[in-house]
Amino acid sequence: MLRVLIRTSLALVIALVAAVIGWRVLKPAEVASAASPPYPVPVTRAPQVTGRTNQAPLIVADAVRVYASKRQVRADPVWAKGVMTAIWSLRRWPEQLSGVVAVGDTVISRWADGTLIGISALDGKEIWRVATGVKAPAFDGHRTGAATVWAPAGLYTGAGAVLVSDSSRVNAYDATTGAPRWSAPISCQDAFTTTGGQFVCTEQAFSLATGEAVAGWPAGPHTPLGCGVASSGCGGLRDADGRGWLATGARPQRSTVLDQPGSTVAGGRAIPPQPGAQVLGASNGRLVLLTDDRHLKVGAVEFPLAVEKEKLTWKPGLWQVTDHWVAIERLDDDGPANPEKPGHYFTVDTVIIAAI
Repeated sequence: MLRVLIRTSLALVIALVAAVIGWRVLKPAEVASAASPPYPVPVTRAPQVTGRTNQAPLIVADAVRVYASKRQVRADPVWAKGVMTAIWSLRRWPEQLSGVVAVGDTVISRWADGTLIGISALDGKEIWRVATGVKAPAFDGHRTGAATVWAPAGLYTGAGAVLVSDSSRVNAYDATTGAPRWSAPISCQDAFTTTGGQFVCTEQAFSLATGEAVAGWPAGPHTPLGCGVASSGCGGLRDADGRGWLATGARPQRSTVLDQPGSTVAGGRAIPPQPGAQVLGASNGRLVLLTDDRHLKVGAVEFPLAVEKEKLTWKPGLWQVTDHWVAIERLDDDGPANPEKPGHYFTVDTVIIAAI
């Protein structure tokens, strides 16, 4: 009988210890690590390939690269050849990271529980936090995290604001302070923002300043043109009839150039199709082109997008263009469409980064 009691007591103790350990490991937790001085500063380089990474970076303030993983957002210097030890990071358990955007040098992360967190890109310190009350999609960045930092679902920027949307409402917050700007019952699909100050949603457009509907907008559904990351800062669009419009002002302006397939907007100008090249964007007034033979052409400068003896047999996935940097996700030219399948990406370090 004594042996039975001992064994029973021992089993209870072991179960209790296991429960305590499990609680300590799995309990909700948040770990933030800020950067140490000296803080990163904007960096420029001569036009050239500067490195490769296995994850897609959101380049912020031409100083840092911000990466997304399932439960963490972190940063390293923009000039690094590969992914470095993080200079700052934020990890939230068990919440999942839904999307990341940046306005100026403020990095804004959206989490599945609806929390928005504004962090200084340069020192990694939290600036503001808002509980939006709107659940966000779970992490969907696959191996590179490209969708999370370059095309986050339901997360947009424009006019100094960050906007979050679900199926029935759009909320706008000041990107500097996190203060609410406006909230409107907008049912949204395939949304984008324009450089002219509109939030375009399915059939209609709304003011980024007030959330009020904008009259006289071309009939949708719309095809955005010349957008930056997060489907934001788009310079133009095509309407339901395929007609092109510049969207750089308070009212859209008709552009027959944008009627052409392959045309786009860069640097505020309608750009016709470029033979043998794809327009990635504009940098300080210069067109940034990806040629069919996988060279990067910026103004009069051109160089191959490869490190050492890498082949140039890849196709572009998502990308980002800033004033001084370009980052492109490279996919295998003949690989499967599913990112989870082997051979989808061009190589392990599939994101190539170049100074421009």
